[in-house]
Amino acid sequence: MKVLVTAGPTREYIDSVRFITNASSGKMGCAVASAAGSAGHQVTLLLAAGIDPPGGCDVARFESVDELDAGLSSRFDECDALVMAAAVGDFTVSDRADGKLPRGDMPVTVTLVPTKDVLAGLASRKRPGQTIVAFAVEDGAQADIEARARSKLSAKKADYIVVNTPQAISAESSRACILSPDGVIVPWAERTKTQLAQEIVGLL
Repeated sequence: MKVLVTAGPTREYIDSVRFITNASSGKMGCAVASAAGSAGHQVTLLLAAGIDPPGGCDVARFESVDELDAGLSSRFDECDALVMAAAVGDFTVSDRADGKLPRGDMPVTVTLVPTKDVLAGLASRKRPGQTIVAFAVEDGAQADIEARARSKLSAKKADYIVVNTPQAISAESSRACILSPDGVIVPWAERTKTQLAQEIVGLL
């Protein structure tokens, strides 16, 4: 099986040297890529800048949401499964400055606008037999978390969605569950990211 995995945070530049990002470490996506390779799958990993890749997979890099979108768009049709573990930023900078903003020009007002929903944009291209695993980081009461995740599962036409909490970001373990359209198929539990990756690969 050809498995396409994304991992790590996007960067959206304010000027030539400064950017906004998030706290994702890429550990979850790298664990999935490693587990998929160990299971005998052919793995391509779209990996954020500055993160060391695991062995046993082909690696392509991205920084911005647009670069991740381009990498997915060119590879999605050929994969049998997509595991969308990258932490895609929700906002980008409306007017990136040319060059480096001088400190003396501070304060500077930065206007943020929403980024495109990369995974939802692929939904119309999904073919029969192709598997999509989405991710959601949610906070709040468990029932509310699951309700929001089910809504995302439907909107993105994913087969599964891995739901975890903000405490999982950059951590070695994750309290998570996995939902399908039929409900919770992997129950809530604290697992290492390696263990969670094995659960995910087992669903492919």
